[in-house]
Amino acid sequence: MKTIRFLLQKEFLQIRRNRMMLPVIFIVPIVQLLILANAATLEMKNINLCFIDQDMSAASRGLQAKFKGSPFFQVKGATFNYDEAESYLKDGSTDLIIRIPQGFEKSLVKEGHAEVQIIANAINAMMASLGSGYSTQIIAGFNKDFILEKTGTQKGVALMKSIEVTPSFWYNPELNYKVFMVPGILVILVTLIGMMLATLNIVREKEMGTLEQINVTPIKKYEFIIGKLLPFWIIALFELAFGLAIGKLLFDIPMLGSFVLLFTVAGIYLLVMQGASLLISNMAHTQQQAMFILFFFILIFIMMSGLFTPVESMPEWGQWINKINPVAHFMKVIRMILIKGSGFFDLWREVLILSVMAVVSLSIAIKKYHKTT
Repeated sequence: MKTIRFLLQKEFLQIRRNRMMLPVIFIVPIVQLLILANAATLEMKNINLCFIDQDMSAASRGLQAKFKGSPFFQVKGATFNYDEAESYLKDGSTDLIIRIPQGFEKSLVKEGHAEVQIIANAINAMMASLGSGYSTQIIAGFNKDFILEKTGTQKGVALMKSIEVTPSFWYNPELNYKVFMVPGILVILVTLIGMMLATLNIVREKEMGTLEQINVTPIKKYEFIIGKLLPFWIIALFELAFGLAIGKLLFDIPMLGSFVLLFTVAGIYLLVMQGASLLISNMAHTQQQAMFILFFFILIFIMMSGLFTPVESMPEWGQWINKINPVAHFMKVIRMILIKGSGFFDLWREVLILSVMAVVSLSIAIKKYHKTT
């Protein structure tokens, strides 16, 4: 234990003396959390909208007023000419066109129905889908108000209340996207600290030649590995705690579950990633090689982890690959603990999978590491 203690002191002293390491550990993750929590969102706001109002009636102006009052749209202008509106769509100054045809109000009053055309720029499929969905809801609201106004209150209410839907949003009643994103960003930050820095630290010593000097000392293999990996395991858990505090103070992220369970699973998850970092450091001879290998695996793991889109929406083969993706398992765990308040019996499968991964990852890495040169 005395040898491990001296190694830990040496590692923490080396980290403190490294001018680049401390900003990477303490400043960069916080800046990333603040930026990504506000920027990395699938919420669609400020969708640029253009009207083609060929009716110029009270009803068409009322429909435009509905869109102008929505926080999701910014009305960039109105025109009578379809070709002019299409040119706005082509040059990117507008994302959506609402075309109100001539005779719109007359058809509503006399025939009880009218047509409205929605034209969306579908290069961004997400924007086109959500923008069309928001537009449809606004038009439906306008339709309801128009019926109540034209047909009389009692008759209109009876007609509109034939089917009434009352949504209930559990765990995130305000539909705040930050509640979904911040826990996922914390997983990425913990992964980068616990895996990337540990890998680069070992490879850096290999480049400098100090690793060869350590290899010929009486230090045992397990003592060296613990001394190299444990500091970043501790720092990563500290980063998680610090990130949770920021998430609560700045974004009011719910924290309904057990912190003991969360940090226990986080510790197991970090063992998986540090086993991988030790394996990569054995393979790489330079920090550049290590970075290429790290980014290859980290990008795949992160993009398939469910950070932005649900894992259940992926094709079946992608879901099978995710069974060996530790980031996806921990992403699910942290969101379920913080947002849903899930306990151990709700998460025992993920905990078991991560535990098996930790044993396998560390076992392979330790076996592949040769202390003697």
